[in-house]
Amino acid sequence: MKVNGREYRSIWLAADGLGVEIIDQTELPFRLVVARLQTLEAAMHAIRRMLVRGAPLIGATAAYGICLGLRRSASSAALENMAAALIACRPTAINLRWAVDRMLRVLLPLPEGERLAAGYREAGQICEEDVATNEAIGRHGAGLIDTIWRKKGARSPVNILTHCNAGWLATVDWGTALAPIFKAVAAGVPVHVWVDETRPRNQGASLTAWELVAAGVDHDLIVDNAGGHLMQHGRVDLCIVGTDRTTASGDVCNKIGTYLKALAAFDNGVPFYVALPGSTVDWTVSDGVAEIPIEERGEEEVLQIQGQDAEGTMRRVSIAPPATRAVNPAFDVTPARLVTGLITERGICAASRPGLLGLYPEQGQ
Repeated sequence: MKVNGREYRSIWLAADGLGVEIIDQTELPFRLVVARLQTLEAAMHAIRRMLVRGAPLIGATAAYGICLGLRRSASSAALENMAAALIACRPTAINLRWAVDRMLRVLLPLPEGERLAAGYREAGQICEEDVATNEAIGRHGAGLIDTIWRKKGARSPVNILTHCNAGWLATVDWGTALAPIFKAVAAGVPVHVWVDETRPRNQGASLTAWELVAAGVDHDLIVDNAGGHLMQHGRVDLCIVGTDRTTASGDVCNKIGTYLKALAAFDNGVPFYVALPGSTVDWTVSDGVAEIPIEERGEEEVLQIQGQDAEGTMRRVSIAPPATRAVNPAFDVTPARLVTGLITERGICAASRPGLLGLYPEQGQ
């Protein structure tokens, strides 16, 4: 995607062909900072501290993290240790484990001397596949937006509500939930986006809004609790969100607050779609509420908020009494019954096992 006329991805191989560069998302929306990852530990830090986030991007970063670790040791024992350490960084997003497992399947059968070059090739392939996958998600979802626009008589914009950030910053490029919006706007369909601020880390305010500004997409920022009100008054035509893990039965695990949006959408007859690549489906899990581990993050994310002051300095300030504790679940699970459909790289399907198997029949084995 483009920022100020320059094309960017969220992660790329450095000019020396060994280091990895990323956009440090903790500095957005006020500064565009490129950070360099030189070691496995740096990649783990970037994942854990959310310099990178979003399930597909976490997976791509982990793949390159394996490559960085291979520069130190290419033994099978070292590979297994790297894999375990990376997977432990973020327990909820399934793409992390998916990418690490894929790297192991490719690398472990090879002689040690061939693993480093093969690792960089495979990590690069994971990134290229992610770009193509997300562009396909965008095409399928854009058709959905176009249909809604034509049903409205092509007189007014399609009002889309999204939650958290599932744009190109959450993937290698294009994004999941925002890809249909980018594609629809490029095709001439007028779109207006309601951007949830997405407490506690405000990724809607800091990342989604920043992406939409860069792409010239009309939008308004709203507090998380305003979505239901807007739906009651007919001001939302469609909800599209992303997901960090989707069960084989269609339950969706996404940023905390997604479940409440789905309930409001269901109550008001607003279509609620989830955009995801096939790699985000966990075919080993059926009951999302019971089986998906929910990451509990530090209480400081709830008790403090970050912003830029009038002098342009980034500051963190407390918003609660010093003696107050906080609980910070990072995700919640939306049951499949509340999901209108899943937008994937292979098409749109019902949020159900038969629906998913219709697009991914190979998983029926």
